[in-house]
Amino acid sequence: MSTLLEVSDLRVTYPGRGFRTRPHEVLHGVSLTAEEGETLGVVGESGSGKTTIGRAVLGLVPPSGGSVRFRGHDITHAGGRERRALARDIQVVFQDPYSSLNPSLTIGDILSEPLVVQGTPAREARARVAALLDQVGLPGDASHRLPREFSGGQRQRVAIARALAPAPRLIVCDEPVSALDLTTQARVLDLLVDIQRRTGVAYLFISHDLTVVRHVSHRVSVIHRGDIVETGPAGDVTTTPEHPYTRRLLLAAPVADPVEQRRRREARRSL
Repeated sequence: MSTLLEVSDLRVTYPGRGFRTRPHEVLHGVSLTAEEGETLGVVGESGSGKTTIGRAVLGLVPPSGGSVRFRGHDITHAGGRERRALARDIQVVFQDPYSSLNPSLTIGDILSEPLVVQGTPAREARARVAALLDQVGLPGDASHRLPREFSGGQRQRVAIARALAPAPRLIVCDEPVSALDLTTQARVLDLLVDIQRRTGVAYLFISHDLTVVRHVSHRVSVIHRGDIVETGPAGDVTTTPEHPYTRRLLLAAPVADPVEQRRRREARRSL
């Protein structure tokens, strides 16, 4: 495999909220790589900086230091025209499947819009939309319906289909299942794995949940207060972590057995 995404010594600083408040550095020199066709999981608690990594890759926040390279090209400070071109290769699936979809457009319009913008003929775009709906397990008549007519899990499938529309090389998945119930989470995660198997797309999968990350990732990077503290194969990091913070994350994951849950709480307190 070849390196698709390379983040090197990335720093992001947010301005202070008040007149006398000093700027706050959210990322303190983060480095990670994602290979063609693999899933790199980035996991950490709320406020750890994991979402900021995804936003920097997408060009939604300006880095204050370091670099972001995609397929060997520096995109750290890519301008509007270059970002529009990059949208063919880098897509995103956000956390909330409803707010990320235009409620006034039909599913067909939502999915065809990025294709039409890229110059795809209308007939070809309609055929592509039908194929996308089939790919994510939605009925063909879904293209004529509005987002509010679907469940949360179905809306997230629409969001995934929209991200797949331009046939990207990388999809940034920012907490894509955290707003869904457990059963729906499993279905969406299985869908993502199946799509990757069939298309070879790579994922930068951002989550606070080690269990979710283990289900889809090949490798995992753990971020804590703006620093990557551990990186390795998903099976190792999510079952036998080395860093104390990763062990605390693992012990914080809920389990169905109350005895085991009590043991985990006690073990977490001792770290």
